[in-house]
Amino acid sequence: MMGVVNRLSVICAILYMAAVFAFAEPLIAMMGGTGGALAYGVRYFRICTVGAFFWIYGLAGNMIIRAEGRMKTAAWMMGSGLIVNAVFNYIFMAILDMGVEGAAWGTNVGMFVYTLIGWLYFGRGKATFQAKLLSFKGDKKISTSILRLGMSSLIMSVMSLVQGLVVFNALARYGTTADIAFYGVVYRIFQFLLTPIFGLMRALQPVIGINYGAKQYDRVISSYKIFAVAALMLTLPFWIISLAAPGSILGLMLKDQAFTGRQFAYFRVYMAILPALSFIFMAMTLFPSVDKGKPAMIIGMARQFVFYIPAMLLLPKFIGVGGVYYGSFAIDAVIVLWTMIMVKKEFNGLRGKKDVKASV
Repeated sequence: MMGVVNRLSVICAILYMAAVFAFAEPLIAMMGGTGGALAYGVRYFRICTVGAFFWIYGLAGNMIIRAEGRMKTAAWMMGSGLIVNAVFNYIFMAILDMGVEGAAWGTNVGMFVYTLIGWLYFGRGKATFQAKLLSFKGDKKISTSILRLGMSSLIMSVMSLVQGLVVFNALARYGTTADIAFYGVVYRIFQFLLTPIFGLMRALQPVIGINYGAKQYDRVISSYKIFAVAALMLTLPFWIISLAAPGSILGLMLKDQAFTGRQFAYFRVYMAILPALSFIFMAMTLFPSVDKGKPAMIIGMARQFVFYIPAMLLLPKFIGVGGVYYGSFAIDAVIVLWTMIMVKKEFNGLRGKKDVKASV
Protein backbone atom coordinates (compact mmCIF):
# COMPACT_ATOMS: atom_id res chain seq x y z
CA MET A 1 0.00 0.00 0.00
CA MET A 2 2.62 2.60 1.07
CA GLY A 3 4.73 1.72 -1.95
CA VAL A 4 1.88 2.77 -4.22
CA VAL A 5 1.28 5.94 -2.19
CA ASN A 6 4.97 6.88 -2.25
CA ARG A 7 5.31 6.25 -5.96
CA LEU A 8 2.17 8.15 -6.98
CA SER A 9 2.96 11.03 -4.62
CA VAL A 10 6.43 11.53 -6.09
CA ILE A 11 5.22 11.24 -9.68
CA CYS A 12 2.31 13.66 -9.15
CA ALA A 13 4.51 16.14 -7.25
CA ILE A 14 7.14 16.19 -10.01
CA LEU A 15 4.55 16.67 -12.76
CA TYR A 16 2.75 19.37 -10.80
CA MET A 17 5.92 21.27 -9.91
CA ALA A 18 7.19 21.17 -13.48
CA ALA A 19 3.88 22.50 -14.82
CA VAL A 20 3.58 25.29 -12.26
CA PHE A 21 7.15 26.53 -12.53
CA ALA A 22 6.82 26.57 -16.32
CA PHE A 23 3.36 28.13 -16.58
CA ALA A 24 2.76 29.99 -13.29
CA GLU A 25 2.75 33.44 -14.88
CA PRO A 26 0.40 32.68 -17.80
CA LEU A 27 -1.94 30.77 -15.46
CA ILE A 28 -2.22 33.72 -13.05
CA ALA A 29 -2.57 36.11 -15.99
CA MET A 30 -5.36 33.98 -17.46
CA MET A 31 -7.26 34.38 -14.19
CA GLY A 32 -7.14 38.16 -14.49
CA GLY A 33 -3.89 38.90 -12.66
CA THR A 34 -2.10 42.03 -13.88
CA GLY A 35 0.63 44.33 -12.63
CA GLY A 36 1.47 43.93 -8.95
CA ALA A 37 -1.23 41.32 -8.41
CA LEU A 38 0.33 39.18 -11.13
CA ALA A 39 3.80 39.43 -9.59
CA TYR A 40 2.55 38.61 -6.09
CA GLY A 41 0.42 35.76 -7.38
CA VAL A 42 3.28 34.16 -9.30
CA ARG A 43 5.64 34.33 -6.31
CA TYR A 44 3.04 32.87 -3.95
CA PHE A 45 2.09 30.14 -6.42
CA ARG A 46 5.67 29.02 -7.05
CA ILE A 47 6.68 29.00 -3.39
CA CYS A 48 3.64 26.93 -2.44
CA THR A 49 4.57 24.52 -5.20
CA VAL A 50 7.91 23.83 -3.50
CA GLY A 51 5.89 21.94 -0.88
CA ALA A 52 3.80 20.05 -3.45
CA PHE A 53 5.03 16.65 -2.27
CA PHE A 54 3.90 17.36 1.31
CA TRP A 55 0.48 18.52 0.11
CA ILE A 56 -0.01 15.34 -1.92
CA TYR A 57 1.60 12.81 0.42
CA GLY A 58 0.03 14.29 3.54
CA LEU A 59 -3.46 14.25 2.08
CA ALA A 60 -3.03 10.71 0.71
CA GLY A 61 -1.89 9.42 4.09
CA ASN A 62 -4.76 11.20 5.84
CA MET A 63 -7.24 9.61 3.44
CA ILE A 64 -5.88 6.16 4.31
CA ILE A 65 -6.34 6.87 8.02
CA ARG A 66 -9.93 7.94 7.36
CA ALA A 67 -10.52 4.76 5.37
CA GLU A 68 -9.41 2.84 8.47
CA GLY A 69 -12.34 4.46 10.26
CA ARG A 70 -10.13 6.61 12.50
CA MET A 71 -11.79 9.93 11.81
CA LYS A 72 -10.68 11.59 15.07
CA THR A 73 -7.05 10.71 14.40
CA ALA A 74 -7.26 12.09 10.87
CA ALA A 75 -9.00 15.23 12.14
CA TRP A 76 -6.44 16.12 14.83
CA MET A 77 -3.60 15.53 12.37
CA MET A 78 -5.16 17.95 9.93
CA GLY A 79 -5.94 20.40 12.72
CA SER A 80 -2.32 20.31 13.89
CA GLY A 81 -1.12 21.21 10.42
CA LEU A 82 -3.57 24.12 10.22
CA ILE A 83 -2.48 25.47 13.61
CA VAL A 84 1.20 25.30 12.62
CA ASN A 85 0.29 27.00 9.35
CA ALA A 86 -1.42 29.87 11.18
CA VAL A 87 1.46 30.29 13.66
CA PHE A 88 4.15 30.39 10.98
CA ASN A 89 2.08 32.70 8.79
CA TYR A 90 2.10 35.16 11.68
CA ILE A 91 5.83 34.69 12.31
CA PHE A 92 6.83 35.08 8.67
CA MET A 93 4.40 37.87 7.78
CA ALA A 94 4.03 39.96 10.95
CA ILE A 95 7.36 39.44 12.71
CA LEU A 96 9.80 38.80 9.85
CA ASP A 97 7.86 41.02 7.42
CA MET A 98 8.18 38.53 4.54
CA GLY A 99 4.89 39.55 2.95
CA VAL A 100 3.14 37.22 0.53
CA GLU A 101 6.21 34.97 0.38
CA GLY A 102 5.89 34.49 4.13
CA ALA A 103 2.29 33.33 3.73
CA ALA A 104 3.41 30.76 1.16
CA TRP A 105 6.28 29.47 3.29
CA GLY A 106 4.01 29.32 6.34
CA THR A 107 1.62 27.14 4.36
CA ASN A 108 4.46 24.84 3.33
CA VAL A 109 5.65 24.48 6.93
CA GLY A 110 2.13 23.59 8.02
CA MET A 111 1.84 20.94 5.31
CA PHE A 112 5.28 19.55 6.22
CA VAL A 113 4.18 19.08 9.85
CA TYR A 114 0.88 17.59 8.67
CA THR A 115 2.80 15.08 6.53
CA LEU A 116 5.37 14.35 9.26
CA ILE A 117 2.65 13.45 11.78
CA GLY A 118 1.11 11.04 9.29
CA TRP A 119 4.52 9.56 8.49
CA LEU A 120 5.14 8.92 12.20
CA TYR A 121 1.70 7.32 12.50
CA PHE A 122 2.54 4.76 9.84
CA GLY A 123 6.17 4.39 10.94
CA ARG A 124 5.23 3.49 14.52
CA GLY A 125 2.98 0.66 13.40
CA LYS A 126 -0.32 2.26 14.36
CA ALA A 127 -1.95 1.49 11.03
CA THR A 128 -4.20 -1.53 10.56
CA PHE A 129 -1.81 -2.90 7.94
CA GLN A 130 1.94 -3.34 7.62
CA ALA A 131 3.25 -0.01 6.37
CA LYS A 132 6.64 0.01 4.64
CA LEU A 133 7.44 3.71 4.65
CA LEU A 134 10.38 3.66 2.24
CA SER A 135 8.88 1.22 -0.24
CA PHE A 136 8.30 2.28 -3.84
CA LYS A 137 6.94 -1.07 -4.93
CA GLY A 138 3.96 -0.72 -7.22
CA ASP A 139 0.78 -2.74 -7.26
CA LYS A 140 -1.03 -2.71 -10.59
CA LYS A 141 -4.40 -3.69 -9.14
CA ILE A 142 -4.34 -1.03 -6.40
CA SER A 143 -2.98 1.63 -8.77
CA THR A 144 -5.70 0.88 -11.31
CA SER A 145 -8.40 1.10 -8.64
CA ILE A 146 -7.00 4.41 -7.37
CA LEU A 147 -6.97 5.90 -10.85
CA ARG A 148 -10.41 4.57 -11.74
CA LEU A 149 -12.16 5.64 -8.55
CA GLY A 150 -10.22 8.85 -8.11
CA MET A 151 -10.62 10.04 -11.68
CA SER A 152 -13.88 11.85 -10.89
CA SER A 153 -12.22 13.90 -8.14
CA LEU A 154 -9.25 14.63 -10.39
CA ILE A 155 -11.49 15.82 -13.19
CA MET A 156 -13.52 17.99 -10.81
CA SER A 157 -10.34 19.63 -9.51
CA VAL A 158 -9.02 20.30 -13.01
CA MET A 159 -12.40 21.57 -14.12
CA SER A 160 -12.52 23.93 -11.15
CA LEU A 161 -9.34 25.49 -12.49
CA VAL A 162 -10.81 25.71 -15.98
CA GLN A 163 -13.98 27.20 -14.51
CA GLY A 164 -11.98 29.88 -12.74
CA LEU A 165 -10.08 30.74 -15.90
CA VAL A 166 -13.27 31.07 -17.95
CA VAL A 167 -15.13 33.12 -15.33
CA PHE A 168 -12.32 35.56 -14.59
CA ASN A 169 -11.68 36.06 -18.28
CA ALA A 170 -15.37 36.82 -18.81
CA LEU A 171 -15.34 39.30 -15.94
CA ALA A 172 -12.15 40.93 -17.23
CA ARG A 173 -13.64 41.26 -20.72
CA TYR A 174 -17.17 42.41 -19.90
CA GLY A 175 -16.74 43.93 -16.46
CA THR A 176 -14.35 46.03 -14.42
CA THR A 177 -11.69 45.44 -11.81
CA ALA A 178 -14.38 45.99 -9.19
CA ASP A 179 -16.47 43.20 -10.75
CA ILE A 180 -13.51 40.82 -10.53
CA ALA A 181 -12.88 41.73 -6.89
CA PHE A 182 -16.58 41.36 -6.04
CA TYR A 183 -16.84 37.93 -7.66
CA GLY A 184 -13.69 36.84 -5.83
CA VAL A 185 -15.29 37.74 -2.51
CA VAL A 186 -18.60 36.04 -3.39
CA TYR A 187 -16.74 32.90 -4.43
CA ARG A 188 -14.68 32.82 -1.23
CA ILE A 189 -17.79 33.19 0.92
CA PHE A 190 -19.50 30.46 -1.08
CA GLN A 191 -16.55 28.11 -0.64
CA PHE A 192 -16.41 28.89 3.07
CA LEU A 193 -20.08 27.96 3.47
CA LEU A 194 -19.36 24.69 1.68
CA THR A 195 -16.76 23.72 4.30
CA PRO A 196 -19.20 21.71 6.48
CA ILE A 197 -20.28 19.77 3.40
CA PHE A 198 -16.69 18.92 2.52
CA GLY A 199 -16.10 17.69 6.06
CA LEU A 200 -19.15 15.43 5.97
CA MET A 201 -18.07 14.10 2.57
CA ARG A 202 -14.83 12.86 4.11
CA ALA A 203 -16.71 11.22 6.96
CA LEU A 204 -19.29 9.62 4.65
CA GLN A 205 -16.74 7.83 2.47
CA PRO A 206 -15.63 5.14 4.97
CA VAL A 207 -19.19 4.74 6.28
CA ILE A 208 -20.55 3.87 2.84
CA GLY A 209 -17.47 1.86 1.86
CA ILE A 210 -17.59 -0.35 4.95
CA ASN A 211 -21.34 -0.97 4.72
CA TYR A 212 -21.21 -1.61 0.99
CA GLY A 213 -18.40 -4.11 1.49
CA ALA A 214 -20.47 -5.82 4.19
CA LYS A 215 -23.46 -5.90 1.80
CA GLN A 216 -25.50 -3.76 4.18
CA TYR A 217 -27.23 -1.91 1.36
CA ASP A 218 -29.97 -0.40 3.52
CA ARG A 219 -27.28 1.26 5.62
CA VAL A 220 -25.61 2.62 2.49
CA ILE A 221 -28.87 4.30 1.49
CA SER A 222 -29.68 5.57 4.98
CA SER A 223 -26.11 6.85 5.45
CA TYR A 224 -26.35 8.94 2.29
CA LYS A 225 -29.67 10.42 3.37
CA ILE A 226 -28.52 11.15 6.93
CA PHE A 227 -25.30 12.84 5.83
CA ALA A 228 -27.01 14.82 3.06
CA VAL A 229 -29.69 16.11 5.42
CA ALA A 230 -27.06 16.86 8.09
CA ALA A 231 -25.07 18.88 5.56
CA LEU A 232 -28.25 20.69 4.55
CA MET A 233 -29.07 21.58 8.16
CA LEU A 234 -25.52 22.80 8.84
CA THR A 235 -25.49 25.15 5.85
CA LEU A 236 -29.10 26.33 6.18
CA PRO A 237 -28.63 28.95 8.98
CA PHE A 238 -25.66 30.57 7.22
CA TRP A 239 -27.54 30.47 3.91
CA ILE A 240 -30.54 32.23 5.43
CA ILE A 241 -28.31 34.94 6.93
CA SER A 242 -26.55 35.40 3.59
CA LEU A 243 -29.83 35.94 1.77
CA ALA A 244 -31.41 38.09 4.49
CA ALA A 245 -28.41 40.32 5.22
CA PRO A 246 -25.99 40.17 2.27
CA GLY A 247 -24.46 43.52 3.18
CA SER A 248 -23.31 42.24 6.57
CA ILE A 249 -21.71 39.14 5.04
CA LEU A 250 -20.02 40.95 2.16
CA GLY A 251 -18.87 43.69 4.53
CA LEU A 252 -16.74 41.17 6.39
CA MET A 253 -14.59 40.82 3.27
CA LEU A 254 -14.94 44.25 1.66
CA LYS A 255 -14.90 46.74 4.51
CA ASP A 256 -16.11 50.33 4.10
CA GLN A 257 -17.58 49.65 0.69
CA ALA A 258 -21.05 50.64 -0.46
CA PHE A 259 -22.73 47.83 -2.38
CA THR A 260 -25.32 48.34 -5.09
CA GLY A 261 -28.70 46.66 -5.31
CA ARG A 262 -27.48 44.81 -8.38
CA GLN A 263 -24.53 43.37 -6.47
CA PHE A 264 -26.86 42.18 -3.70
CA ALA A 265 -29.02 40.51 -6.36
CA TYR A 266 -25.98 38.78 -7.87
CA PHE A 267 -24.91 37.58 -4.44
CA ARG A 268 -28.35 36.18 -3.62
CA VAL A 269 -28.63 34.40 -6.97
CA TYR A 270 -25.20 32.81 -6.57
CA MET A 271 -26.02 31.64 -3.03
CA ALA A 272 -29.55 30.44 -3.79
CA ILE A 273 -28.51 26.91 -4.80
CA LEU A 274 -26.24 26.31 -1.79
CA PRO A 275 -28.50 24.03 0.33
CA ALA A 276 -29.23 21.70 -2.60
CA LEU A 277 -25.51 21.16 -3.20
CA SER A 278 -25.43 18.96 -0.10
CA PHE A 279 -27.06 16.21 -2.14
CA ILE A 280 -24.64 16.65 -5.08
CA PHE A 281 -21.47 16.48 -3.00
CA MET A 282 -22.68 13.48 -1.02
CA ALA A 283 -23.47 11.79 -4.34
CA MET A 284 -19.90 12.48 -5.49
CA THR A 285 -18.81 10.46 -2.45
CA LEU A 286 -21.50 7.80 -2.83
CA PHE A 287 -20.66 6.63 -6.35
CA PRO A 288 -16.90 5.97 -5.91
CA SER A 289 -17.57 4.38 -2.51
CA VAL A 290 -19.84 1.76 -4.11
CA ASP A 291 -17.22 1.06 -6.78
CA LYS A 292 -18.91 3.22 -9.42
CA GLY A 293 -16.69 6.16 -10.21
CA LYS A 294 -18.10 6.60 -13.72
CA PRO A 295 -21.36 8.43 -12.80
CA ALA A 296 -19.47 10.97 -10.72
CA MET A 297 -16.98 11.48 -13.54
CA ILE A 298 -19.77 11.95 -16.09
CA ILE A 299 -21.55 14.51 -13.91
CA GLY A 300 -18.32 16.44 -13.30
CA MET A 301 -17.32 16.52 -16.96
CA ALA A 302 -20.82 17.36 -18.19
CA ARG A 303 -21.14 20.22 -15.72
CA GLN A 304 -18.00 21.87 -17.00
CA PHE A 305 -17.76 20.97 -20.69
CA VAL A 306 -21.43 20.70 -21.67
CA PHE A 307 -22.94 23.40 -19.46
CA TYR A 308 -20.51 25.68 -17.64
CA ILE A 309 -17.89 26.65 -20.19
CA PRO A 310 -20.37 27.32 -23.04
CA ALA A 311 -22.64 29.30 -20.69
CA MET A 312 -19.80 31.43 -19.34
CA LEU A 313 -18.58 32.15 -22.86
CA LEU A 314 -22.02 33.12 -24.20
CA LEU A 315 -24.15 34.62 -21.40
CA PRO A 316 -21.81 37.47 -20.34
CA LYS A 317 -21.57 38.46 -23.99
CA PHE A 318 -25.31 39.16 -24.08
CA ILE A 319 -26.25 40.17 -20.51
CA GLY A 320 -22.92 41.28 -19.05
CA VAL A 321 -21.38 40.14 -15.78
CA GLY A 322 -24.81 39.08 -14.52
CA GLY A 323 -24.51 36.11 -16.86
CA VAL A 324 -21.84 34.65 -14.58
CA TYR A 325 -24.19 34.59 -11.60
CA TYR A 326 -27.44 33.62 -13.32
CA GLY A 327 -25.66 31.04 -15.45
CA SER A 328 -24.02 29.43 -12.40
CA PHE A 329 -27.37 29.11 -10.65
CA ALA A 330 -29.14 27.61 -13.67
CA ILE A 331 -26.35 25.10 -14.32
CA ASP A 332 -26.19 23.89 -10.73
CA ALA A 333 -29.99 23.57 -10.61
CA VAL A 334 -29.88 21.27 -13.64
CA ILE A 335 -27.01 19.27 -12.13
CA VAL A 336 -28.91 18.84 -8.85
CA LEU A 337 -31.91 17.35 -10.66
CA TRP A 338 -29.73 15.11 -12.81
CA THR A 339 -27.72 13.92 -9.82
CA MET A 340 -30.82 13.06 -7.81
CA ILE A 341 -32.14 10.97 -10.72
CA MET A 342 -28.85 9.04 -10.83
CA VAL A 343 -28.85 8.59 -7.05
CA LYS A 344 -32.40 7.24 -7.15
CA LYS A 345 -31.39 4.81 -9.90
CA GLU A 346 -28.42 3.64 -7.82
CA PHE A 347 -30.60 3.15 -4.76
CA ASN A 348 -33.04 1.05 -6.79
CA GLY A 349 -30.09 -1.10 -7.86
CA LEU A 350 -28.94 -1.51 -4.27
CA ARG A 351 -32.44 -2.49 -3.17
CA GLY A 352 -32.47 -5.07 -5.96
CA LYS A 353 -29.21 -6.52 -4.66
CA LYS A 354 -30.73 -6.69 -1.19
CA ASP A 355 -33.75 -8.60 -2.49
CA VAL A 356 -31.51 -11.07 -4.34
CA LYS A 357 -29.42 -11.57 -1.21
CA ALA A 358 -32.56 -12.13 0.89
CA SER A 359 -33.95 -14.70 -1.56
CA VAL A 360 -30.69 -16.64 -1.48
